[in-house]
Amino acid sequence: METVKHHPVLAVRAIIQNEEKEVLLLKRASDGAYGDMWCLPGGKVDFGQRAKEAMIREIREEASLRCSSCKFLFYRDGLPHNPGENHYLTLYFHCQVEGSIKLNGESSRYVWAEMEELGNYAIAFGNGEALRSYWEDH
Repeated sequence: METVKHHPVLAVRAIIQNEEKEVLLLKRASDGAYGDMWCLPGGKVDFGQRAKEAMIREIREEASLRCSSCKFLFYRDGLPHNPGENHYLTLYFHCQVEGSIKLNGESSRYVWAEMEELGNYAIAFGNGEALRSYWEDH
């Protein structure tokens, strides 16, 4: 279990679309935090690391994809809803990638989802709301 921080934790998430404008979602492994829930590729920014570098690293680590373009879009505050939860400040990037998806142990599956399909997935970290905002603007 993660130690609760008394300051916001910086995280990054990637919005990666295929040619059909579907978005890549990863299903978290059942034995980890938020097990069996879906999310966008991403994670925490390491100390001393630039946010864009963290985004590129997370895409490579989680899906074995090479990021060819990474553009900052917006941020969202993830305030704690329950005692013991952290406050996350998440930076969202639109990323273009190359290569074939190969998941690491953090995820058990992946899917390319359309906006209309988001209700079919239990999405973690407020990523569903972020995707809806993204699609409204694009």
